[in-house]
Amino acid sequence: MKRVLSGIQPSGQLHIGNYAGAIRQFVDMQANHEMFVFVASYHALTSTRDADELRRNTRQVVTDYLAFGLDPATHPNTHIYLQQDVPQVTELAWMLSCVCPKHLMDKATSYKDKVARGLPASVGLYTYPILQAADILSVDPDLVPVGKDQVQHCEITRDLAQKFNNAYGEVFKLPEYKLRGDAEVLPGIDGQKMSKSYGNDIDPFMDEKPLRKRIMKIKTDSTPVDEPKDPEACTVFQIFRALAGRDDPRTAELAERYRKPGMGYGDAKQALYELILDHFADARKRRTELMNDPGYVDKVLKDGAAAAQAKVAEVTQRARLAVGL
Repeated sequence: MKRVLSGIQPSGQLHIGNYAGAIRQFVDMQANHEMFVFVASYHALTSTRDADELRRNTRQVVTDYLAFGLDPATHPNTHIYLQQDVPQVTELAWMLSCVCPKHLMDKATSYKDKVARGLPASVGLYTYPILQAADILSVDPDLVPVGKDQVQHCEITRDLAQKFNNAYGEVFKLPEYKLRGDAEVLPGIDGQKMSKSYGNDIDPFMDEKPLRKRIMKIKTDSTPVDEPKDPEACTVFQIFRALAGRDDPRTAELAERYRKPGMGYGDAKQALYELILDHFADARKRRTELMNDPGYVDKVLKDGAAAAQAKVAEVTQRARLAVGL
């Protein structure tokens, strides 16, 4: 059974970009993989300065993971844990930083992008990829599923593992990254990458009226109703296809409606709204149940931390012995 590692920052309520880009695949993979899925609370310190908000967002991410279908109860090889519950990753990050050439961090495009978006240019943000490498290497994963925007981070992880191994012997397993099945970046309501921090996300757990209002705000062009439209160029269609799937008859049907005169963008947005309510009906119900059962969430995190701690301790000890600690 192959081991898979993934994490997500607790930036708040998970959105359909998180689901379509990653979580849905994790739900499918848990049947025949060992899953280590963590909430990147240390990473969140690069952008969060409110302790109560961080605690609240961290809890919400775990609840949403469970609502979307990650289920340690029925899949005991699925481990959900908080990054701070395995603090050895920060020790591994320091050891990796000692073999990391500065130019490797200079090349990281995510730092430049986040600073351009207004995040403080902190050392933590600059060395973010090193901590991310420690997260990945800490559990000896075979696979790291990623979108296109995270490929560089996985390559940096492999580079750092190789540099460490060249210096100290074969300590770290070099994980393979797996480009997620439909790996394009899902756009938000403004057409840019969907992100909570950019304020352009769509929350599938919203009440129906606010959800519909949010979808109706998706940016479209000014093509009149009586003219054909290009579905590939439309944010509404891209989101619809990511949720329904490329091979779903509903996707082909909506694309055909785009290409014929007579359909307005409001009609496409209504179709997307109805798809979201249908697609996430079970998740919305499950989330309500989880919000009323905090003890279950606590148990999931306790069990997940125990599994992660056992594996991370093993890897950390290998690294410590190799460097002479």
